[in-house]
Amino acid sequence: MKLIVIVLLALASSAFAQSADPTRPPANWLSPVSGGGAAGDGADGGFRLQSVLMPQRGKPVAVIGGKPVALGEKIGGATLVRLNEHEAVLQGADGVTRLYLTPDVQKQMIVTPGTRKAGQVKGLP
Repeated sequence: MKLIVIVLLALASSAFAQSADPTRPPANWLSPVSGGGAAGDGADGGFRLQSVLMPQRGKPVAVIGGKPVALGEKIGGATLVRLNEHEAVLQGADGVTRLYLTPDVQKQMIVTPGTRKAGQVKGLP
């Protein structure tokens, strides 16, 4: 009886371990992007910025839709005209398109309750 319980626990734990991989990208990042756009936007022509490589020498490169695109090169009829650590700017016939590495993240300023002078510790003279 103990052997059966141990075997069932081993099978259940291995099945659970395969289903919950914390390093796996979200499911919508793994699905191919159609020409209709990603995430309901439709304005970017289906492009998705996946990575930005900023070498010390040479041209910066963006990985867009799984393809490396150097600054000044074309992808899907649009030219990569500007690139920084957080976004890529494409210029095409439809105008300017901005692709962000983290489009769903909204940055907010954190306001601390009170500022303290450098070197001062509360409660000490």
